[in-house]
Amino acid sequence: MSAAACAVVVLAKAPVAGLAKTRLIPALGAEGAALLAAWLLERTLQAALASGLRPVTLCAAPDLAHPAVAAWGTRGVRLAVQVEGELGARIAAAFAQAFESAPRVLLIGTDAPRLDAAVLRAAAAALDTHDAVFVPALDGGYALVGLRRPQPRLFEPMPWSTPVVMARTRERLHELGLRHAELAPLADIDEPADLVQLDGLGWTP
Repeated sequence: MSAAACAVVVLAKAPVAGLAKTRLIPALGAEGAALLAAWLLERTLQAALASGLRPVTLCAAPDLAHPAVAAWGTRGVRLAVQVEGELGARIAAAFAQAFESAPRVLLIGTDAPRLDAAVLRAAAAALDTHDAVFVPALDGGYALVGLRRPQPRLFEPMPWSTPVVMARTRERLHELGLRHAELAPLADIDEPADLVQLDGLGWTP
């Protein structure tokens, strides 16, 4: 199957001060955290477009009004609003919508700046022989999940934002009888201590 037949969904908050990257406010301030969120959003969507995978959708919260979100509608990116609810429900809904127009779907956030076009293409290729693919995060979560069909049970209930998310997900995959692949883990940027992971990437506060 052509790699272009694999959709990429980017789940993100609009880079609004006090809404985005709030755990980084102690280190960067509300405005600084929002600026980093905007930079991460730009970097992530550029990687998604560079991957050659299509379609690329930005699934944003709370709406599409922020200029850093709306501008992508003229840059080859589909725009959608996240449903309300906890993270698992939002992920499952984003997958369900994406599967309406693509046979395979990768879903990512914007917190892993080293998740580049090559990683996305490798994840799409893994779906040739697996039901699911993940890029684990070094903090115990994951930075990417890809599926060949909707699997809402993977996302509920789940102790999001804890170090056991990937471990619990592996258990769930086993329960569901799903064959999955894992790519090399990546660091994500959630806490002030994670900011060191931005070294060499071009971010300037």
